[in-house]
Amino acid sequence: MEIVRHLVVLVHLVGFALLFGAWAVEAFGGRQRITRLMNGGLAVAAVAGLALAAPWGTDGDLNYAKIGVKLVILLVIGALLGMGSARQRKSGSVPAGVFWSIGALTLVNAGIAVLWT
Repeated sequence: MEIVRHLVVLVHLVGFALLFGAWAVEAFGGRQRITRLMNGGLAVAAVAGLALAAPWGTDGDLNYAKIGVKLVILLVIGALLGMGSARQRKSGSVPAGVFWSIGALTLVNAGIAVLWT
């Protein structure tokens, strides 16, 4: 069962990498756009994160505060992606604050995962 949990952690990390990597490509390429890859990375990270939040029959207790904070940040990132996509379709550009907030919150979410013990 532990091997399955580790595989889900890997999928969760791949989702983060897709989201942050796609954002970084746009940011360092001089474009501020929302891409389908960002949305896909968010979806992969969300589904795998929810699977990790389920009790896996381990003896350790789950850190519900950490899970809750990460979930709230994930929902905010999703909202920003949705608002940015809508604005992008309407006007052709994403507001800088929305775009940079997506990257910052994604990095904060990863930092919480690693640093909060």
